[in-house]
Amino acid sequence: MSEISRNKENELIMVCIYDALTRISLSDEFSIEEMMESIFETPFNDISLFAKQVVVKSLSHIDEIEGIYQAKMPKWKFSRLNRLEQAILLMSYTHYQIEGKDSKRVIIDVAVRLSKKYLDESDYKFVNAILDNVL
Repeated sequence: MSEISRNKENELIMVCIYDALTRISLSDEFSIEEMMESIFETPFNDISLFAKQVVVKSLSHIDEIEGIYQAKMPKWKFSRLNRLEQAILLMSYTHYQIEGKDSKRVIIDVAVRLSKKYLDESDYKFVNAILDNVL
């Protein structure tokens, strides 16, 4: 796989998590490897370890991560958030807590940038606030 920017990689990670959440909601069985190969458009072995870890750990720890967010947003239900919003929040938490390679500010900036690009106009403010509170 040719080198991709970290911004593009984060976007593809978000898409993978979103796709997985969609398939889970439909009770559709799927292979994470095949899904990632399709989204990254490259063989699984050529996808970065970082991307694999964030996607796999986000999905394998989904209940734990949802619980952490839910505790910090009593007026909202995580399960009722927009699926893209959920994907961004899952990715951000995993990136920060499980991978721990980048600062809180960097991870929030990535999440806000993705929110501004893919969510409704003011949703980035919610993403920013909840991540600031959780991370």
